Amino acid sequence: MAEGMTDSLTDEGITEAAFKAACGRYATGVAVVTTLGADGHKEGLTVNSFTSVSLDPPLVLFCLDRKAGSFHGFTEAGRFAVNVLGEDQAELSTHFAMAGVPDKFAGVRHRVDPDGLPLLDDVLARIVCEIEHRYDGGDHVILVGRVARIDLGRADGRPLTYFRGAYGRFADGA
Repeated sequence: MAEGMTDSLTDEGITEAAFKAACGRYATGVAVVTTLGADGHKEGLTVNSFTSVSLDPPLVLFCLDRKAGSFHGFTEAGRFAVNVLGEDQAELSTHFAMAGVPDKFAGVRHRVDPDGLPLLDDVLARIVCEIEHRYDGGDHVILVGRVARIDLGRADGRPLTYFRGAYGRFADGA
């Protein structure tokens, strides 16, 4: 076994804390996913569970906690937008991660597309998707979207990252 490594596998099973700690050691990007709920309410939440799935057809996914206040808004909607955050947008990420905020878009710079889908301003990229599939994922639902539109946003930005429960900066050797 490598120096500094410990074997924490046990016959008793995997604890929630150990699972979170192990997954937290995988650095991810950060995005805010937005939608217009079936009731006409704008919804948004911070995710680090976003990934591309396929190039042909172009598909992406994110995982939605069943306990999220915006759960029904997202699962009943037909579309969503992934707003990829830059390293200077940690405050925006924290804002959309907060539970119990009645209008997460109040005071947040954004626009709506012709169909009412909220899109955040000044992000690195926006990926607008039509919901293609909904899959059971335990305490989450996996929403797969077919990419309908892409806006590459700011060309000069660097990504906001998340590692071990904290925001970080992308290190590119510069």
